Amino acid sequence: MRLYCFGDGGSVMKNILLGLLVSFSILTYSGQQSSTYAAEERASEGKPAQTQGTGNAVGGDYVIGKGDVLDITVWREPMLSGEALVRTDGMISVGLLGDVKAAGRTPMDLRDEIQRRLKEFVATPAVTVTVKTPLSQKFYVIGEVSKPGEYELVKDLTVVQAIARAGGFTEWASRDDITLIRMENGVEKRIKINYKDFVKGKNTENPELKGNDTIVVR
Repeated sequence: MRLYCFGDGGSVMKNILLGLLVSFSILTYSGQQSSTYAAEERASEGKPAQTQGTGNAVGGDYVIGKGDVLDITVWREPMLSGEALVRTDGMISVGLLGDVKAAGRTPMDLRDEIQRRLKEFVATPAVTVTVKTPLSQKFYVIGEVSKPGEYELVKDLTVVQAIARAGGFTEWASRDDITLIRMENGVEKRIKINYKDFVKGKNTENPELKGNDTIVVR
């Protein structure tokens, strides 16, 4: 095959080489863009972040209790994913694993155990545990309040705020004779609270509530 050049042969060759170089650069850039796009696509379909573990209205140190509804998700394993109710024995049922103890543990702790045990069946399991409905955390207000009863503890509340949640005091309430009853390590603890001193700005008890606390207003 013969190459015929007209005019300045050196200039023509330079133009041809320059054109080839530009074409190669465009193809290389397009390939890089395609690779980057593919990597982004794979990342968008990747495993859930391992830091996930909790859901609505609860913090990372939330302790799972009986009656809570959990959402267990195993990445790319829909047959192993779904809701799980924490039964009265503190256990939940997980596909392939059977019963797993959930009550008394944080979501991250439970996630780690499920993930570890699933390695016997799944090559690289990625698990998230979300507290979908935190029904186990309740507190009780009884005595001289407008609406005594059981309340869900879905956010941080102090004793004074809990009394407000219960509609406030009745006209016969002794505002300087309030007791918070709490079980700690199987031992009943009683904390005296003086609402009159609290509203006056004096240094008095007004602790944050924990699950199963009972407030008694006389």
